[in-house]
Amino acid sequence: MSATVSFEVPAAPGRQDVTVSYARVGRGEPLVLIHGIGHHRQAWDPVVDILATERDVIAVDLPGFGASPALPDGLAYDLPTTNAVLAALFEALELDRPHVAGNSLGGLLALELGREKLVRSVTALSPAGFWSQAERRYAFGVLIAMRRIAERLPLPLVERLSRSAVGRTALTSTIYARPARRSPEAVVAETLALAHAGGFAETLRAGSAVQFTDDVPGIPVTVGWGTRDMLLVRRQGVRAKQIIPKARLVRLPGCGHCPMNDDPALVARVILDGSR
Repeated sequence: MSATVSFEVPAAPGRQDVTVSYARVGRGEPLVLIHGIGHHRQAWDPVVDILATERDVIAVDLPGFGASPALPDGLAYDLPTTNAVLAALFEALELDRPHVAGNSLGGLLALELGREKLVRSVTALSPAGFWSQAERRYAFGVLIAMRRIAERLPLPLVERLSRSAVGRTALTSTIYARPARRSPEAVVAETLALAHAGGFAETLRAGSAVQFTDDVPGIPVTVGWGTRDMLLVRRQGVRAKQIIPKARLVRLPGCGHCPMNDDPALVARVILDGSR
């Protein structure tokens, strides 16, 4: 079921109200799912039902993405602010140190939450922040190009392209290794989500200075990387393992940057194993 929750977040000079949209299903220990930049919580749909057999699953739309309103004036789209938003969300939903899984930007946020001991375990799928500067510039260039295309494509054309495997490949092959598996409805929805993401530009701007350099001691960490990730190349997973030596590094064969769609059973198993 889709719902919204509003809460206060510290901001200069006082506090600001933030509203977040989320969907919650299942029973068990809480597991929060965080999507990547320009995406929305529905990116997790292929794995939610599997995860919900063992977990109380909360898939969130980050502020300025999906169905969540933009952040109010005075709050930046940077890591400290987003961490504060997620921590306040946990409190508002009465989640006591939930497990967390994130993809891309969401993976970076999950690791930051783990570093601050706000969660019980972290599963990060192709997390941002382990790039070289050349790799970051390449990834940001691809993301900006995807955004411009999404903004300029007329909706009737997006709908027509989404009806064929070739069209879905044209629209989503940058993030999926098996784009034909994505449903036409999902492809249309995520193209619109990218085009209308109010937080995209500011999040990308804030990310230009991001480099994850700290260990995440004291909690279980799993890092998963698709062997066919075309956005954040898989050698970044080796860097992640060097920075977080006790992390479990998992290879995701045949998966792209958003592996939840490419191999739902494998990704769900990796997340559940990481949160046990």
